[in-house]
Amino acid sequence: MERYEIAVIGTGPAGVSAAITAKIRNKKLLLLGSRELSLKIEKGHLIQNYPGLPAISGPQLADAMKKHLEAMDIAITDERVNAVYAMGDYFALQMAEGMYEAETVILATGVSAAKPFPGEMELLGRGVSYCATCDAPLYHGKTAAVIAYSVHEEAEAEFLAETADKVYYLPQYPEAPHLKAGIEVVKAKPLSISEENGLRRLSTDNGDIAVNGVFILRESVAPGQLVPGLATEGSRVAVNREMATNIAGCFACGDVVGLPYQYIKSAGEGNVAALSAVNYLDAKHRAARG
Repeated sequence: MERYEIAVIGTGPAGVSAAITAKIRNKKLLLLGSRELSLKIEKGHLIQNYPGLPAISGPQLADAMKKHLEAMDIAITDERVNAVYAMGDYFALQMAEGMYEAETVILATGVSAAKPFPGEMELLGRGVSYCATCDAPLYHGKTAAVIAYSVHEEAEAEFLAETADKVYYLPQYPEAPHLKAGIEVVKAKPLSISEENGLRRLSTDNGDIAVNGVFILRESVAPGQLVPGLATEGSRVAVNREMATNIAGCFACGDVVGLPYQYIKSAGEGNVAALSAVNYLDAKHRAARG
């Protein structure tokens, strides 16, 4: 399997800055995120403190960043990362389909507004999952519920339905879902998940659903859930001035490491995180050469 030197997760100002710096330093780069970059940028009205770009709007800044990436031949891999595992001298990035490997990882995932449902964290790995295509084989002949926050998750639900006996689909987005026959769409807001008589009870504002498993497919996974063993302080990732986390080779930057939530602050931290990853790689390679 191809192994990258630096994998950047996130395409907001922090992730874009980190990717540009990594590219300048000639590192083998994987940039994972949205080709539309960041919803935070797109919704920005007027930005007045970004040096060299006075009175620029969010969409204009996003367009400038896209052009910068294109000019440097940096491609965005538009896939969601479900988990990042530290494997010793590299990281394994689990996607909906397949894996990537990287020597270092930079987390620039931004802030997730979604809070875990009551019971979600307690049952994670015991009937609650964030990846339907990863865990579908466990539900052969069983029932499952899929809570989806984007139309992009419909493919995961359809894949799960090929294995599971019954799939309930709870869309949390405005568009009408278009799913294969056999998947029951439930228009309801999830409230909590509990365990009862060996089943998982998904409570909603439209009644309860008893299933073997619940798949929660958010557009982003909270850092502490994304990277097992990652140290956090409240909702933010704990880092030092080099943007290094408690896991060797894993760095974080931007809104995910805390206030203030500013574009320019995020971009600066992305630069620092990438330079720290470069220094980490260079030291590691020197040690390997003896």
